[in-house]
Amino acid sequence: MLRRLKQWSKGEQAQRWACWLGAQYLRLVYATGRFTVEGDADARRMWREKKPFILCFWHGRLLMMPFAWNPPSGAKEAPIHMLISAHHDGKLIARAVSHFGIDTIAGSDNRNTLSAMRSLVRTVRGGGCIGITPDSPPGPRMRAKPGVAMLARLAQVPVIPASYSITRRTVLNSWDRLLVPKPFGRGVFLWGAPIAVAADADEAAIDRARLQVEAALTQLSAEADRRCGHPAIEPGPPPAEIAPPVAEGPATEGRAA
Repeated sequence: MLRRLKQWSKGEQAQRWACWLGAQYLRLVYATGRFTVEGDADARRMWREKKPFILCFWHGRLLMMPFAWNPPSGAKEAPIHMLISAHHDGKLIARAVSHFGIDTIAGSDNRNTLSAMRSLVRTVRGGGCIGITPDSPPGPRMRAKPGVAMLARLAQVPVIPASYSITRRTVLNSWDRLLVPKPFGRGVFLWGAPIAVAADADEAAIDRARLQVEAALTQLSAEADRRCGHPAIEPGPPPAEIAPPVAEGPATEGRAA
């Protein structure tokens, strides 16, 4: 019986139900919580002006971020597409966020990096915004990879960092220290200032932008935790070396209609 239950849990139907239930749980958390939003003036201006940007947040803060995407009245059509890892966990996340009207673009492994980058650039040039976790699996957590700065350079749109925290929560012992919110909590969404990357940015400039994104996200997350009465979650150890991906192809593509 236990073996059959395990087999069923790995099936397509069971995973669809699990993702649907997960989405309903997050809606419950948001509906029963008291959330405040700060620092979103730049995002709201760009929503109103229908200018795309890259929303950036740590992987461990993923669960409640769909509720941060709240364009003002008159800009509700602002589309967002989220870059999701191509492995099994990424597919589950894609199904879960689809319940919030978020489309996904698969990528983040070595074979799909260039293809995903091209899709992201086309999406932005077509007017869509992009959601990215720059510390994508397998981490290390809260250490930005250069892809987000590279995308900002190629698409010529700013990166806007954001984070959240909540008083009632559990932090999993996963690689990203995933923050799992609980109902009836008091939470805060914090937005940072836009970060631009010049079209002619060289490797050194891209790395400086990467570090700027990393510092902004870490600071926002620590401040959100402080306001909710929690100690800051520390970043993982930095990798020995981070090199920008080779993704020059999209720069020569024509703009989408």
